[in-house]
Amino acid sequence: MAEPLRVLRKEWVFAYLLLTPLFVLLSVFAFIPALHTFWSSLLSKGTARRPAQFVGMDNYDAMLADPTFWLVLKNNLWYAAIVIPVSMALALLMALWANRAMSMRAWVRCAYFTPTMLPMIAAANLWLFFYTPDLGLLDQIAKLFGGGATNWLGQPQTALGAVMVVTIWKEAGFFMIFYLAALQTIPPELRDAARLEGATRWQYGRRVLLPLLAPTTLFILINALINSVKLVDHLFILTKGGPNNASKLMLYWIWETAFAYMDTPSAAVLTVVLLLGLGAVAIFQFRYAERRVHYQ
Repeated sequence: MAEPLRVLRKEWVFAYLLLTPLFVLLSVFAFIPALHTFWSSLLSKGTARRPAQFVGMDNYDAMLADPTFWLVLKNNLWYAAIVIPVSMALALLMALWANRAMSMRAWVRCAYFTPTMLPMIAAANLWLFFYTPDLGLLDQIAKLFGGGATNWLGQPQTALGAVMVVTIWKEAGFFMIFYLAALQTIPPELRDAARLEGATRWQYGRRVLLPLLAPTTLFILINALINSVKLVDHLFILTKGGPNNASKLMLYWIWETAFAYMDTPSAAVLTVVLLLGLGAVAIFQFRYAERRVHYQ
């Protein structure tokens, strides 16, 4: 009995030694900064003459009373609710098309994936030319059909939608790669068997294809949710959150609060709220979604 216990202890020690570098990196770059951010959210805004004081939950109460917070939160929710399903649906359609046996299939895949290879700043500058009033590509096309000039990025009604289009154009090709890889792992015998059973193309897609793609869909969904609060590079180029905060998203507001207004406690509060939201997504993924999409 002693010998197996000794071997087991050695294995545990070896396992902990292997995990130590990862734990150190996570502590330095994730756990400690998160705890420091939470502590900063409980302090007042300090100055050179008056150091920061512990104020407890006052900063959180101020955030909840701030109408800008609710506006930015609503913008981010709309942004996620539209960008995520549209980009995923386009990615699946592009993957189905690129997976078909056709001529120049490699060129089709490359064309779909090309926007992903562009940095977001470059993509934003490209679309900035498209959105330029009167001179941009969109207005030039509109003039062919009798339309007038539109300030796509300067109107509250269209600014957020214009930002969404850039994100969808940029992300759909990236998600397509994962769907395409998953489609190539599905045995073609399943489609042949479904045809022998008299299943239509729609029935095969709904009953066979989509369930088999569920793990990939979940992976893409989690990445899309994270990207919905992470991708803000294009805001710096396109709208800077305007006009009148109509296109401002959470992460951009955190940056603006911390570095433009120099209000570190308020930025820390917003960061804590953002981390809690991402934590809820992680719990949903590991406690519920993972069990529903994987077949054993």
